[in-house]
Amino acid sequence: MRKIIIGSRGSDLALWQANFVQSRLQELSVESEIKIISTQGDRIQNLSFDKLEGKGFFTKEIEQALLDKMIDLAVHSHKDLETNQPKGLAIGAVSKRANPADVLLIAKSAVDIRQKFNLKKSAIVGTSSARRKNQLKLFRPDIELEDLRGNVPTRIDKLRKGNYDAIVLAQAGVSRLNLDLSEFHGEILDPKEFIPAPAQGVLALQIREDDHELNKILSQLNDIEVQQCVEVERKVLNLFNGGCQLPLGVYCELDDDEETYKVWCSKADNWKESPVLFYLEGRDRETLIPRLVNKINDHQSTSVFITRNLTENDLLYRSLGNKGYQLFGRALIEIKRIPIKKVPQADWIFFSSKNAVKHFFGQNPEIKEGVKYGVIGKGTSEALRKFGHRPDFIGSSTNTKMTGKQFANKVGRDVVLFPQAKGSFQTVQHQLLSKDQVKNLLVYESISHNEEAIPETDIIFFTSPSNVEAFFKKNRLSKSQRVVAMGNATANALQKHRVISYIMPDAFDEVAMARAVFRA
Repeated sequence: MRKIIIGSRGSDLALWQANFVQSRLQELSVESEIKIISTQGDRIQNLSFDKLEGKGFFTKEIEQALLDKMIDLAVHSHKDLETNQPKGLAIGAVSKRANPADVLLIAKSAVDIRQKFNLKKSAIVGTSSARRKNQLKLFRPDIELEDLRGNVPTRIDKLRKGNYDAIVLAQAGVSRLNLDLSEFHGEILDPKEFIPAPAQGVLALQIREDDHELNKILSQLNDIEVQQCVEVERKVLNLFNGGCQLPLGVYCELDDDEETYKVWCSKADNWKESPVLFYLEGRDRETLIPRLVNKINDHQSTSVFITRNLTENDLLYRSLGNKGYQLFGRALIEIKRIPIKKVPQADWIFFSSKNAVKHFFGQNPEIKEGVKYGVIGKGTSEALRKFGHRPDFIGSSTNTKMTGKQFANKVGRDVVLFPQAKGSFQTVQHQLLSKDQVKNLLVYESISHNEEAIPETDIIFFTSPSNVEAFFKKNRLSKSQRVVAMGNATANALQKHRVISYIMPDAFDEVAMARAVFRA
């Protein structure tokens, strides 16, 4: 085998990637050397990506060198590549996926655990990515956005100098460079909530299409599952005709147990416009991709009734209202606090709802030092943070039994206090190893008060079993109404009333609720 010339940009991260591939080739007894090539994206540092013309800012020059046979192999961050390969070039392999998430790197003076992403109000955040800007403004409309260019160490140095309160980076790049960031707070953003760029965290090994010898070697480095998921993400990008200027996030996972591809998407036409949020799953990638794209393209706003009191500050209200939805939000039940007489001591306190958090901490309970907290859903997590506490466990599955099993594995034989509603199903409690670990504490009860007329809407979103029961005391669904059910318990309550057609959110949080309404 001949000596392979690897083409790479000259940044620290690009060279890490090239050296990583070089070490993998060495394991296969293939000799190589690295050649540095400057790109347009490296040379132009004063413009954000949405102001640069064309596509392939970090790849064109390297691809040309490959076509001109100045190099044999180009190593790219896969997300930088155009979705259509230049004639004569092909992807020989993709790497295993590093963490696909973005990370919000926050100056410690700007940390506020009571706020979303633990970032203080009206913070100045640096990023030049249209996708990141778009999603940041959805979650935190109060923050100020400033453009930020440069390689990873340069961006971090600008944060260090106080130019920004926080900056957004790809977690994969930060991890690969193994930088000491102990002076900052790093908030890793859930890729199913804050959707990453297609193929983020993956390396693409690009070769000439007719280099069959090298292609055969690289096939030994290729990760098939990552390749399949990345193909889904990049095909969606391709069908939207997107590049760095398009605020599009796409993330795909393969659920091996169900043999199902699960795709999360956030898409807008420009970064200042509120995005359409979407989740779809299916076994066949070839049909899943056009289904997702067509549903987003064909999406139309409509009217929705949600069995929850809404305010204009709620993400759910902003997300749907900004896209033209007519929203009606009203709880069909009244929440009544139950006074706490004594708080049982425990190693953990677990909350399954925002109401449980509110009515527990609202009574100023005495809690032993060092107690840990578990919650279901990001909404409950945020409610907990408003009282100055961070959760040590967040269950995201809409299957409460599965969340209970995950929590049981986490706590072992520790004692857990469950502040809860009167009549709670106690699904999580039943998953713990022993009944002796469970300390239940009633802090509120639900009382039906559905006396007012409910507006006729195209979609009705039931947020709890008790809201289902309250609704059906005086109301019926029309044949044309579409239904969304929040979690298995709510779905079971609907089935008792012979409602068998409904959509369920993919997680217990407001962004998943918005995705479910967009789907419905």
